[in-house]
Amino acid sequence: MCETSARMDGKVVIITGGSTGMGYEAAKVIAKKGAKVIIASRNEAKLIKARNRIEQITGNKNVSYKLLDLASLDSVRSFANDTLNMEERVDVLINNAGAVGLPDKLTADGLNLTMQVNYFGAFLLTYLLLPLLKSSAPSRIINTSASSMYIGHIDFDHWNDVEYYTSVEVLANSKLAMTLFTAELDERFRNSDITANTIDPFLVRDTNVLNNLPSLTKNISQLFLNVVGQPKEDVGKQIAILAADPSLETVSGKHFKFCQKWINHWLVSDRKLTKELWDQSKIAVKLSSDEDWEAYDY
Repeated sequence: MCETSARMDGKVVIITGGSTGMGYEAAKVIAKKGAKVIIASRNEAKLIKARNRIEQITGNKNVSYKLLDLASLDSVRSFANDTLNMEERVDVLINNAGAVGLPDKLTADGLNLTMQVNYFGAFLLTYLLLPLLKSSAPSRIINTSASSMYIGHIDFDHWNDVEYYTSVEVLANSKLAMTLFTAELDERFRNSDITANTIDPFLVRDTNVLNNLPSLTKNISQLFLNVVGQPKEDVGKQIAILAADPSLETVSGKHFKFCQKWINHWLVSDRKLTKELWDQSKIAVKLSSDEDWEAYDY
């Protein structure tokens, strides 16, 4: 659906959810372009298999993996600290990982599981890596959203409640939060050569995103995806073009779908809301004084 001939030699790219599905496909395209690629997920066996396959297909031996469980803020912190200690630069951060149909429960961190996997984990990871992204600029942040964001709702008094939202509502809320976070990133780092954009992959065939759904719902949904969904390979290319194409180096605060700028959520221009989301998210993930670089660097 879209291609770019741009090379990424010397670039370092992190892709969460990079062991399977569209994240894996994006990693494969980006590795072909010569970048150092770090794929991240919580399943080491899948990560090793994906890394080996990417190396075999692309001939790029500079592909590595790191364990990352977004349902654990300790895991996110460990991943970020390891990256800060091991990598001299990060040029592109792709927050691709996400899930639907998760149990309606709190994590060990006291956050709604779907909200943490789809938003809070990515928020914390991005926040902790921002100093390195800034020193590596020009750099790019690509956040995966979804059309469900248009029906999302942010209520800071209840955004982590359980038995309060339906599974569709909490998914929509998490995707809206990711979109508003991206808008705030764009606002805060507009003069720092860091761009932040969202991508809606629409519906994607041949991924494991439906694995958490009940069997009947999963089977019906899979039939629907097989008819109208995009091949995961095409979505991988769409993500890769946002990471690589020179024409997008200064494009920020935009929403993309099918390799085109798409209609963003109307609330992205509500600066009061996006700022409050930023501040409330810092509280939710319990940033320590050592982690809160804004206190002395912003």
